Amino acid sequence: MLKIGDKMPQFEVVDQNGNTVSSQDFIGKKTIIYFYPKDNTSGCTAEACNLRDNYDALVAAGYNVVGVSKDSAASHTKFIEKHSLPFTLLADTTTQMQQVFGVWAEKKLYGRTYMGTLRQTFIFNEEGILVEIIEKVNTKDHAAQILK
Repeated sequence: MLKIGDKMPQFEVVDQNGNTVSSQDFIGKKTIIYFYPKDNTSGCTAEACNLRDNYDALVAAGYNVVGVSKDSAASHTKFIEKHSLPFTLLADTTTQMQQVFGVWAEKKLYGRTYMGTLRQTFIFNEEGILVEIIEKVNTKDHAAQILK
């Protein structure tokens, strides 16, 4: 489990365009990495659209915004196009990145237990040091939680 003050974990995944992205790409920028369960579901869409609608304020505050789920790059491309998302989405299809961040975990729904993605956001400074974790994400007003 990551804690405040930890360095950004090492990872290498692809973005919506199939380009390889690694943790090293985010050094030198304040970075928001938000994990969400699935493209085009109600909560995930609300969260992505809230970040989209407040994207200019996030960029003005110096942030680079990156979303991560286990959906494919093709799924991410459709999600971005459908909702005009201005930020990068990473396709962690093997859950390797989610595992190193500690967000791939056992979940329960309607009495059923399964492995899935915890909706959490990690904010790193320019040196790649974790400065904030948002565990209780408000999908409809997530940007305000970040910019507070």
